[in-house]
Amino acid sequence: MKTLPLRLSALALLPALLLSACTGTEEVPPALRLAVLEGGGATLQIVSSEGGGALAPVAVTGGVTLDTLPGGTRVALTLRGGIESRDVNLANPVPFAALPFTPVCLTSTVLSAARDRLLTLNDCASATGNTAAGQQLALYRLDGSLVWTANLPPFTPPLSTTDAPPVRIAVTGDRAVVARPVIGGGSETIRVAQENVGDSVAVAALPLATPAIRDLAPYGGLIYAATDTGIQPLTDVGVPNAAATLGAFGSGRVDRLWTSASTGGAVNLIAAWRDTTLSGNSSEPLRLWDGVRTGAAVVTNVAELRDVSFGIDGNLYALTRTTLTRYDTVFGLQQGNWNPTGLLGGLNDARAVTWLVPPEQ
Repeated sequence: MKTLPLRLSALALLPALLLSACTGTEEVPPALRLAVLEGGGATLQIVSSEGGGALAPVAVTGGVTLDTLPGGTRVALTLRGGIESRDVNLANPVPFAALPFTPVCLTSTVLSAARDRLLTLNDCASATGNTAAGQQLALYRLDGSLVWTANLPPFTPPLSTTDAPPVRIAVTGDRAVVARPVIGGGSETIRVAQENVGDSVAVAALPLATPAIRDLAPYGGLIYAATDTGIQPLTDVGVPNAAATLGAFGSGRVDRLWTSASTGGAVNLIAAWRDTTLSGNSSEPLRLWDGVRTGAAVVTNVAELRDVSFGIDGNLYALTRTTLTRYDTVFGLQQGNWNPTGLLGGLNDARAVTWLVPPEQ
């Protein structure tokens, strides 16, 4: 009996293994749906992971990002004014609990590696330039109820943003970390947690100065930072640990970081990319590591990469400003055959991609 290495989690594989044991055949996982936020956040598109044309687009207002909810049958859509979950057709919106912030200017949302918490950043200081509005965090359960909210210390964005680090967030359990740029260069990290279990308001620790942090993502039970000297785990106090830099990616600058833990994929993968708008090169390699190989493999060289999602089908979905392409991580890592397949083209200012499990036919 053949197996499907790296394709699905053990739980997802169970029905296929039982079937193949009885019939002697190998069960092929069903095609996924890919949800894409484009049009600068004004349009949702749906396409099958096997291609064949997109379904009718769905108009939204102020779209920020997309996250697959556990089970894969609903997606969390972050809008500037709040978060809502939608079904596999990107319909039937169900709003998350309203936020006690005035005004509301959501700019980013992330899931925990355990996929039981959703953290969002209210950042009117960055979104509108109104530093008096401050920054706040909100931590949700995945049923849409609030765990806690928190005010962050005052924030003054750097005057020059040409190469300033972005504001990034991450969450593990009921604890959050924020990395944001500071005047004069570099970043600072802020840890946020409840003082007592059950508190509806969490407390932000004093900011700690760090080297520039370009991105954050969960991997192997830790939060990793993309820095100018490689990919490094955060210590317990929230500072990048240069001594534990991931050797598979070397010690060069990394601007974007994606992991299978952060997008719901079934295996332990991490992808990294250097932003072409900052490097000055026409393209940069999208590199992928499985935690085993000596060095990261190059999936493709790409420009204007906006998002990456790891599906439970063993594929990596790479979204640029104008295109969505599928890459086979199984044969790519084993044989160097990534089997690139274009799924969508002609997109306008695409922002985010995630996968969904379609209803049974």
